[in-house]
Amino acid sequence: MAPTVVFLHGFTHTGRSWQPVITALGESYTSVTDDIRGHGDASERVPVSSDAVIDDVLAAAGPERFTLVGYSMGGRIALHVALLAGDRVQRLVLIGASPGIADERERSARRQADEDLADEIERSSIDEFARRWAQTPVLAGLPPAALQTAHADRLRSTPAGLARALRGLGTGALPSLWERLGELSIPVTLVVGERDSKFRATAVEMARRMPEADVVVVPVAGHAVHLEAPEAIARALTLR
Repeated sequence: MAPTVVFLHGFTHTGRSWQPVITALGESYTSVTDDIRGHGDASERVPVSSDAVIDDVLAAAGPERFTLVGYSMGGRIALHVALLAGDRVQRLVLIGASPGIADERERSARRQADEDLADEIERSSIDEFARRWAQTPVLAGLPPAALQTAHADRLRSTPAGLARALRGLGTGALPSLWERLGELSIPVTLVVGERDSKFRATAVEMARRMPEADVVVVPVAGHAVHLEAPEAIARALTLR
């Protein structure tokens, strides 16, 4: 039986965003790419909460142990899954991910900022918000083809769904996991783009706190490595 890999996409994306990575992997793996609540085909699924999403992930993975891959928001959720159900997850691959905000005041401020942004999303069309989100500084520099693919993927969601996802799964909503990283006994690969300086620093600090972790820096790439260099993610998955 081919080993199972569960892919968790980032905020505003859907499971289809993983297709370039799956193509690069070939047929040696069973890939699970369900849309996270608030996104794509799961835009209307409620509640949009970490508990509900974790249950979705474990149900979709099936009974066997699996490798869990998460990008950005999906990486943060992947950490929660691994800490809750560590016996099910055999390996983590996190792309441009963070364990959250440790400082409570900073997290509270982020929660309010996310609430304000959610209100703005609800007042926008999906096309308007997708174009605005693509201009977020951390996402700058996507090659034209990847930028077009990302925009088409965002149009599969709805403003209401994305607003619910931001309120329920955003960086301000989920608790910090910085102090729990040492509990992860499984192998962890932290993938970051060379141009993604903020998350490169985060990955180095995360690896320092984990028993078995390595950092892979992908040359030239920015935050969305899986869109810019899918072959690099495929290589990271087959390293062990």
